[in-house]
Amino acid sequence: MVSSEFADRTHKKLVLFDVDGTLTPARRTASPEMIQILRDLRKKVVIGFVGGSDLVKIAEQLSVNGSNVVEDFDYAFAENGLTAYKMGKPLASQSFINYIGEDRYKPLVNFILHYIADMDIPIKRGTFVEFRNGMINVSPIGRNATVQERNEFEAYDKQHGLRAAFVKVLQEKYADYDLTFSIGGQISFDVFPRGWDKTYALRHVEDQGFEEIHFFGDKTYKGGNDYEIFTDPRTIGHSVSSPDDTIRILKELFLDN
Repeated sequence: MVSSEFADRTHKKLVLFDVDGTLTPARRTASPEMIQILRDLRKKVVIGFVGGSDLVKIAEQLSVNGSNVVEDFDYAFAENGLTAYKMGKPLASQSFINYIGEDRYKPLVNFILHYIADMDIPIKRGTFVEFRNGMINVSPIGRNATVQERNEFEAYDKQHGLRAAFVKVLQEKYADYDLTFSIGGQISFDVFPRGWDKTYALRHVEDQGFEEIHFFGDKTYKGGNDYEIFTDPRTIGHSVSSPDDTIRILKELFLDN
């Protein structure tokens, strides 16, 4: 039985979205067309986002004219659902540092920073390790890179496989930590405890009685940060190539009938 909070929806379905590359261009804001499509969609189904970034960054991308992003979506899942809201109200959260402990966290971060220091790449900027509530985000070029620098690094990484090689080293060296390393976006990868990928968000919704749970994402290939939730038996996965592709599929499935 779907919650009475969603009694006004035409269909008892939940549609979840990745953010970067799915609702917005990477690290940029959603288009007016996308915002309108989401508003129209919300009249018919329950909607939510599942982003790897923290809530502040996601809000910068999805908030319209200063609106509260946790109220614009029925479910708001930042950091893969470790920070979670339903109808604007917070749900239970979890912490990476409490889980792993300072004594194991410090050598991991020290190794990462040494590895980045020794990497020979065209440019480096700043914020190579970003500590978040539910994970750490590692970027060889640094998260302070401009949009142009991000694009150039992404192309360079596709040619040289820098992030994939980095992840392989960490998987081998810290095998006993039981961590997952997930490549997402243009310039970085996430590190988090096993099971804390985007399927973590499903813990908050699987008992809500939805007839179907749909997920839209662009990094749905093995090793991408949408892969686990895209392939999860509890979801119907949709792989998209851009926000425009997301809009096209939403119209076909939910809005043009």
